[in-house]
Amino acid sequence: MMGIGFPELMIILVIIMIIFGAGKLPEIGSAFGNSIKNFKKSMKEAEEIQEEASLEPSTTTEETTPEEEPPTDEPAPVSETKETP
Repeated sequence: MMGIGFPELMIILVIIMIIFGAGKLPEIGSAFGNSIKNFKKSMKEAEEIQEEASLEPSTTTEETTPEEEPPTDEPAPVSETKETP
C-alpha cells in the first residue's frame, strides 16, 4: 500500500529546502497559491459561460442558396475552348 506519511513528507520538505533555500520558500509558496487561485477562477468562469450557453435558446441558422452566397475573391473558372486555325 502506497501513501505519503509524515516521515516521507518531512524528507521531501528537507530536500526542497536544500534545493531552493529557506529564503525562496515564501516566494514559491505564494506563486503556487496564486497559480491555484487563478486556476480555480478560470474554471469557475468556464462553468458560468457553459451554463449561460446551455440556458440561451438555440437560434436556427438559415441555409444559403447558391444565389445568396457572398462573392468570393477567387476568379471564376475559365472554360477551355479549342480554337480552330
